[in-house]
Amino acid sequence: MNSKINNVIDVASWRLCIGCGACACACPKDRISLVDVPEDGIRPRLDEKGCDECGKCVEVCPGYATIHPPGFVVGGGPDAGFREDFGPVLEIWEGYAGDDEIRYHGSSGGVTSALALYCMEKGGMRGALHIGDVPDTPWKNRTVFSTTRNDLLSRTGSRYSPASPCDGLRRIESSTGPCVFIGKPCDVAGTRMSQAVRPGLDRNIGLNIAFFCAGTPSTAGLLALLEHLKVESGSVEEIRFRGRGWPGKFTVKTYGKGSRATEMSYMESWGFLQRYRPYRCHLCPDGTGEFADLSCGDPWYREIPENEPGHSLVVVRTERGRRILRAAKEAGYVHLKRVDPMALVDSQKNLLGKRKAIFGRLLAMRLFGLPIPRLVGFSLYENWRKLPLKEKLRSTVGTVRRIVTRHYYRKLNFTEE
Repeated sequence: MNSKINNVIDVASWRLCIGCGACACACPKDRISLVDVPEDGIRPRLDEKGCDECGKCVEVCPGYATIHPPGFVVGGGPDAGFREDFGPVLEIWEGYAGDDEIRYHGSSGGVTSALALYCMEKGGMRGALHIGDVPDTPWKNRTVFSTTRNDLLSRTGSRYSPASPCDGLRRIESSTGPCVFIGKPCDVAGTRMSQAVRPGLDRNIGLNIAFFCAGTPSTAGLLALLEHLKVESGSVEEIRFRGRGWPGKFTVKTYGKGSRATEMSYMESWGFLQRYRPYRCHLCPDGTGEFADLSCGDPWYREIPENEPGHSLVVVRTERGRRILRAAKEAGYVHLKRVDPMALVDSQKNLLGKRKAIFGRLLAMRLFGLPIPRLVGFSLYENWRKLPLKEKLRSTVGTVRRIVTRHYYRKLNFTEE
């Protein structure tokens, strides 16, 4: 363990926390709670009894270490040549949910929700752990456990604000049977690490699904967007980041005497929010869910005609994922067709570009003696070598400038109320 990292409070203080929530479930004495730090994201906090430094929280922390263990990065078949850029790839499909409502309300083709529904209705799984809004404060997120189609349908659509679905892993662990876990790539990595040390959880994870992710904006970003749209956060009745068409619009509905609906295009809203991603997101090499059984995202490799129904790109990562996907396809829960593997490359050029720059960013952090995350199995140096000299320098020198101007060489304090 790094000499500067003894527990997840240190992880957060050195800006390495990703806010997945796995640590809260891992603490054997339940001394870790989660708080939303508006400028940073969801972060751990210790209670007054402090930390025994048993290391259990760091053991499951993907912010501190995200590692492809030997034997997990396995593959085969015609689409298996993308490990250096995108991790294990068995197959790549494109399609949409067989349920028209789920397809319409989903962020792209609704495949993630459709697969969860198949697992619950036909696959013998007890439910799905994922993210939904807070009823009285819909611009905030909470971890939910869906057991019905209506549950899933009411919680469709992306949530571009802090979320910590791993804080609910005990709900899966205590279940009477297998369950689905849905989350960001880092959340799935945290779940995998938790499975490795919790046999009961491992038995009850029936399927891990990740969605493609370019980073999670902070709550401050969302509040700034609402202010930009002249919407009072306290008057928000409903908020939708995606869905209801593809790619959908950012839509805020207010309640009360002056009730109104305010819209902004997806591209405009994401362009605004992405400026509020914490720095740890810029160090994440996994934007496409490499630790999941199945991962889903938008097929941005082609132009989207106006009023086109949603489509999802689906990456099969494991044999379990392949088996469940094909069973769901045969049962009509999803409609899919195989696509050229280059569709993944062409759809996620920005994520691949970020991956290529990470080695240079970590190098700059090392120069300042800062703790860095352990990232193993992502071919970071090999990817960095592919960059032109100018881009190599930018990844390093730009990070040095950021460290100096933003005082990243100083620890944050997440222990005070």
